[in-house]
Amino acid sequence: MNKITVIGNAIVDVIAAPIDKNIFGQESSSADTIKSSFGGDALNESVILSRFGKNVELITKLGKDDSGERVLDFLSKNHIDSSKVIIDADVETSINIVLVDRAGERYFITNPKSSQRSLGKKDILCHIASSGQIVSLASMFISPLLDVAAMEDVFCGIKQYPGKILSVDMVRNKDGIQLRDLERVLPYIDFIMPNSEEIASLTGSSDLYKNACALVDAGCKYAVVKCGKEGCLIKSRDMECHIPAYPTERCVDTTGAGDCFAAGFLWALSENWSVPDCGCFASAAASCAIEEIGATEGVRSLDEALARFRVVKTIMKERN
Repeated sequence: MNKITVIGNAIVDVIAAPIDKNIFGQESSSADTIKSSFGGDALNESVILSRFGKNVELITKLGKDDSGERVLDFLSKNHIDSSKVIIDADVETSINIVLVDRAGERYFITNPKSSQRSLGKKDILCHIASSGQIVSLASMFISPLLDVAAMEDVFCGIKQYPGKILSVDMVRNKDGIQLRDLERVLPYIDFIMPNSEEIASLTGSSDLYKNACALVDAGCKYAVVKCGKEGCLIKSRDMECHIPAYPTERCVDTTGAGDCFAAGFLWALSENWSVPDCGCFASAAASCAIEEIGATEGVRSLDEALARFRVVKTIMKERN
């Protein structure tokens, strides 16, 4: 399972950190770091998978502009196959402003008319036949063109090919979608990876265990619920596993941590690791991300992530 296909958004980030939360009450504010970077759920996942040695292709949409050219150049430098990237002269490549506070939490300013909101099912379905055995939708709920009906068509298209594994990551939905609205699409999903707040926005409940069970009961094979410094909960019909977080004390920017978690999980999955070990390696990869400003800058090598994986495994064994 060396080839992995990642679907979703690829953007330019302008990051400022650390920022005082009272920034708009001040005439002028300072930040130790102000820089341009690259991000987007799908780009972040792709970069980490490539750094870990995987053959990765990205399906996304960019504008025909300078920012789009910069993203394409970045993909090339990171050895990511961009042959399925759609270039659309009618949209602008997304540029997000990311404000990071002193606790490492981030706040985004986005353009709803930009490229990350314009990826639709027709941009994806034409490439499914030649996609990898693992297919990851990294950006559920970001593009309004990928509504529930469109996702059903895409997911059905993916799963018609025997052996393809579908993983779905998400953001918090802002359209009032509930879990019951996703009943048609969830049975196609092998691994769904919301964080605790994202799944709560679908169920209306803050009970982590009940939320994971609800995803499985609705048809997902595995629910992998990310819980930040508390690690993650993995649930299927016949197993339950609590994965600890790697004990880092340096958290400067949580941007991209969830994407690095997903990439780590998919890397381990492609290596035929057990699902609990996939969760442990994902936790290790995410811990690298939060120690540097930027979505992927902290994840430097497979060896470092593997060393942290062994620490997470040890903690897990001691707890059990």
